[in-house]
Amino acid sequence: MTQSRRVAAFAGPLFLSFLLAACGGGGNSTPTPVSNGQTSIQLAAESGAPTLTNDTATDGYNRFNFRRQQMGLSLLSRNANIDLAARGHSNYQKINDTITHVQVSGRPGFTGADVADRLKAANYVFTTTSSYAFGEVIAASADLSGAANAEDLITAIYHRFVIFEPKFREAGAGSAGFSATGYNFLTVNFAANGLGAGVGKGQFAVYPFANQTGIATVFYSDQEAPDPVPNQNAVGYPVSIHADIDAVVSVQTFTINARGGQLLAVRLLTNATDPETPNSAAAIIPLSELVAATTYDVKFTGTISGVAATQNWSFTTR
Repeated sequence: MTQSRRVAAFAGPLFLSFLLAACGGGGNSTPTPVSNGQTSIQLAAESGAPTLTNDTATDGYNRFNFRRQQMGLSLLSRNANIDLAARGHSNYQKINDTITHVQVSGRPGFTGADVADRLKAANYVFTTTSSYAFGEVIAASADLSGAANAEDLITAIYHRFVIFEPKFREAGAGSAGFSATGYNFLTVNFAANGLGAGVGKGQFAVYPFANQTGIATVFYSDQEAPDPVPNQNAVGYPVSIHADIDAVVSVQTFTINARGGQLLAVRLLTNATDPETPNSAAAIIPLSELVAATTYDVKFTGTISGVAATQNWSFTTR
């Protein structure tokens, strides 16, 4: 069945002079929502996958944690106050039938103009004024499956930078029923209330992770705003690396090829050439759809905050 989807992402400022960029460029920017018909992700059975509850918010939150654990990232603790902020924003979008990260005072369901305001209104308090971070991702879909919506958001590369930030420690999720035009909204907010350990200096996580199977062959880039591949819709599944938010990733080489085949043409996303990509991450997007049931080899060399870094790994498509 074909589903019409909309997705957008926002990441708030990380103090200590760092910014987690995302859809709309971070800060208080608002992305332009887009939509396109896309086949709903059919979730294959996976060992260790969380049991579905049929609650959109819980299943989305659990799916993010499942993937973070597989990557070697810290699990997110669910916070009831962050849940409240996320649920309030999903309700605002449903009532006003819009997808946005900025609420307008005076409109029905208003809980706070931006993410920081909504967290404060929900009594989520940052205990340090010098070292914290927060972010938000939103999916609007005709599909109530929280796990499927989470996978859509992970596929959308600018959203993935937020979801897999290693130093996030807490999260909350909230969904709303269908709007007048038939969209259910899932909002997930992330927070680091003081920066603790992430993956560590010179280290990074990768996605797809090593030896992962069942990877989709296609990413419809037009579903993301801004569009990471502006002149093309159907492209290959994005491959990314994620260092701590206060790290700087420098890419020397970043390649992908079907095992035994030629290197694929890719679009490289780094902060040096793409303002939507944070300093602490990088990605490549193949410019052609991947081939089903095929193993792909990935090579990365570069530096993480000046420390030499290299990794070779593989994944297999479904």
